[in-house]
Amino acid sequence: MEDNIFLKIIRKEIPKDFLYEDDEILAFNDIHPIAPVHVLIIPTKPIPSIAHMEENDAEIVGKMFWVAQKIARDLKISEKGYKLLIRVGRDGGQEVPHLHLHLIGGARLREDIRPA
Repeated sequence: MEDNIFLKIIRKEIPKDFLYEDDEILAFNDIHPIAPVHVLIIPTKPIPSIAHMEENDAEIVGKMFWVAQKIARDLKISEKGYKLLIRVGRDGGQEVPHLHLHLIGGARLREDIRPA
């Protein structure tokens, strides 16, 4: 897998304030938020995208969603709702070749997924 910004964050080469951190998962605020809450949740294992995950990665991907739920509760956006988004590949809008889950909320969100 090619080096990327998320691998540098995992290696602590780029400092971040983590909203969640353990040996398998890191979560931090997106540097280009599209809503009041925009958190990125990444596995520390280098998985390029959902298209590249293997059967034994299912547990870590599930944990990413659990972490999103926990952060949403901690940030008090659970009651009103939020979106979870995983982009896959160029046509899916994935910019960094490392699996990541977007937790987006803190405001009423509209649906804006359509071909470019």
